[in-house]
Amino acid sequence: MDWDNLRFFLELARAGTLAAAARRMGVEHTTVARRIEKLERQVGGALFARDAAGHRLTEAGRQLLPAVEAMEAAVLGMERGAPANTAQSGLAGLVRVGVTEGFGTLVLAPQLAQLTRQHPRLSIDLLAVPRMLQLSRREADIVISLERPQRGSVIVTKLADYALHLYGQREYLARRPLVAEREDLRHHDFVSYVDDLLFTKELQFLDQLYPPERVALRSTSITAQYEAVRAGAGLAVLPAFLADRDPVLARVLPREARFVRTFWMSMPAEAKHLARTQAVWAFLKEVGHREAARLVPV
Repeated sequence: MDWDNLRFFLELARAGTLAAAARRMGVEHTTVARRIEKLERQVGGALFARDAAGHRLTEAGRQLLPAVEAMEAAVLGMERGAPANTAQSGLAGLVRVGVTEGFGTLVLAPQLAQLTRQHPRLSIDLLAVPRMLQLSRREADIVISLERPQRGSVIVTKLADYALHLYGQREYLARRPLVAEREDLRHHDFVSYVDDLLFTKELQFLDQLYPPERVALRSTSITAQYEAVRAGAGLAVLPAFLADRDPVLARVLPREARFVRTFWMSMPAEAKHLARTQAVWAFLKEVGHREAARLVPV
């Protein structure tokens, strides 16, 4: 069998859709479809079942997958053992990392940029979006989430804790009633998430603190909430790694209005042998350790 066709089979099995596999391979989706059709003619049967959700492995595809993964591992092993050749050496390929918006944008983006400089043939898709990405749907190779995955054949590790506090713009706080205890929060406006679009219960803070009488602005974006607070729209619970660096903002009720959440990192068990995925996984664990003091400041 042609190894190039098998590579397309492997990427489609992981991505689940022609468009996603094409993006990973850097080709048009028609190229992926053509390669798969050619491979299916070679094996004499369908390797994928097509439905509205994308492409699912058939029984024949599931039987073929372990052999192709072993071939990929062997190829990667040979590449790792090959003599170094400046930009041609090192890690290669695409790794998609799904992560919450604030952490992905402010903390991970500059760190991952450094990793890609070290490995010119490595590409990172950083999916910093306000929703949960699904490993089972092949939406990402590595997912960093606020809830620990409970199902599926996945590898999970705790990446880091992070702290959140209640913040307000200093000028806003100076012109509004003093907040000395929780009851004083009744005099204030709030900025928060859109309730029916909240993707995890781990971001439900205000009801634990003080049910607000008025939410002035809601957004699915934590950076939008941050900018609204900076503009004086009201108070909001924000990650300390985002808000503490801003001299315009001040913590409100710093002892009482403090929350700690955990970032969990997961990847499919089948990806554990891939050099590029393992390297990014290890790098992210190091970032979590290195940024611990910033994520949970005093």
